[in-house]
Amino acid sequence: MPFEFNRYSGLLLIFFVHGLVYAGLLLRKSIRNGRPSDAWLAFFLLLCVLYICPWMLGFAGWYDGTVCMDCRNFMFYMPLQHTLLMGPVIYFYLRSLFQPGFRLSRRHYWHFLPAALYLVWCAIVFSTDRLVLKRYYLMDGRVDPDFDDWYIAAGLVSLLVYGIISWRYYSRYKRFIVQEFSFADSVTFRWVRNFLIAFFIYFTSNLVFHLVQLAGVEINYTGTWWYYLLFALLFYYIAINGYSNSIETRMRFHLDLLAHQRTPLLAAGGAPPEGDEFISYEEVPESSKEQNGLEEWKPRIEQLMAVEKHYRNPELTLTDLARTLGTNTVLLSRVINKGFGKNFNDFINSYRVQEVQERLAGPDSSQYTIMSLAYEAGFNSKATFNRAFKKLTGKNPSDLIS
Repeated sequence: MPFEFNRYSGLLLIFFVHGLVYAGLLLRKSIRNGRPSDAWLAFFLLLCVLYICPWMLGFAGWYDGTVCMDCRNFMFYMPLQHTLLMGPVIYFYLRSLFQPGFRLSRRHYWHFLPAALYLVWCAIVFSTDRLVLKRYYLMDGRVDPDFDDWYIAAGLVSLLVYGIISWRYYSRYKRFIVQEFSFADSVTFRWVRNFLIAFFIYFTSNLVFHLVQLAGVEINYTGTWWYYLLFALLFYYIAINGYSNSIETRMRFHLDLLAHQRTPLLAAGGAPPEGDEFISYEEVPESSKEQNGLEEWKPRIEQLMAVEKHYRNPELTLTDLARTLGTNTVLLSRVINKGFGKNFNDFINSYRVQEVQERLAGPDSSQYTIMSLAYEAGFNSKATFNRAFKKLTGKNPSDLIS
């Protein structure tokens, strides 16, 4: 098939090829490291490169029936823009990123039903027009099903719904980790936040683009190309950063997104949850016995921190501390939140920062660097230490030696 190279088709072709390369690299990484999240992101990138195909190939002459009629029929009958599939893929990418053991089950298949029905409709259109009637009938020969108004509207609704669900899922994950991990900063997945922002930029530009057209503003084929160039830039950003940040959390996380928002914790007893069940200390009513016992737990916790220095464990979790104390995470989280006025992550980091400050103020402080002390105190990276120190003291670590 001919391909006419010009600045429109050629530029999109560059993003098309690079998107395929990154999709392949992510798939290879997924197979090698056993990380399903990389496979989901590879799938999303594949959908992205297909999305720009109509304008890339259109400017390459494939829509021109006088040049290549077979190309034109291929473009009309091949579904390339799978907006009904993008939303679910993004959502399950997050699920697999935050839940390394997550696998699709039958109850998840309904997420893909709209996209499957659309593929069935495309197959019906192709069979009726090309194989049975051998003429345009279900399609008018000018606009293929990918650009029907009903499909564009359905795609926008799907993207909006899954965008909101994905953002809510990520927001609740962030609230979870500060209650469970002392190293929350290293598993916040700031990249995911940027990824979702890029996704919402795409959705907003898509919505504005089609609203302008519905308002009667004529946008020619060349003008529309700029919209696809913006989309190509967005998914290229996602490809680069997704490949370099493909790290999964070490603890399963799942919530019923239809339930009222709460801060999740592991089940009582400090043991790992069976399946994906999490509860929050807000969900468990506080008995009068527990109310009276909160102050009794504070000295025991302070003993573990100040004397036994459990905070020096860089991978300390609320579950670990609950097991040591012989209690459950619900009660322990309640004591820390209400008794000390901090979430678990800030509570542990406050002891770490305090140790660094005290040792730097000591007579032998010149023998150590700030970061060597930070690592000994339990911090696992310079960035984590700097952010925690700034948050808890309002100063930068360098101020201690200035």
